[in-house]
Amino acid sequence: MIEKMTRGELATRTGISAAAIRYYEEQDILPAPLRTSNGYRMYTGDYLVKLKFIKDAKSLGYSLKEIQTTLQMLQRDMDKDMLKHLVSGKITAIEHKIQRLQLLQDQLARWLQTSDDDIQQYLQTFRNNQSI
Repeated sequence: MIEKMTRGELATRTGISAAAIRYYEEQDILPAPLRTSNGYRMYTGDYLVKLKFIKDAKSLGYSLKEIQTTLQMLQRDMDKDMLKHLVSGKITAIEHKIQRLQLLQDQLARWLQTSDDDIQQYLQTFRNNQSI
């Protein structure tokens, strides 16, 4: 027999709020579950795997759009090479982001080396209330 659970039970087991699960369904990140005759949503065990994937992917910096696309690909015919290509692309994006952050850090560090007089003069330009 296939294990079934309510949204609340699924939320408890995954550590993801029922509201987040509902949001993922509304955004078509998760497929809508089957409903019982009285209208209750009933989730199967595969939702545990999908929500773990979402949680893990978010912690790795994937956007919900990227997660949605990946889940759609996984449901079709993704093979190991395609998955490796996606992960490789994410690594490249992270490397670029690190480079941009390093440049920002360097720029801020240079700013800290500015003389106190120059900083004071810069601050003073904002305090002058001269009309043009």
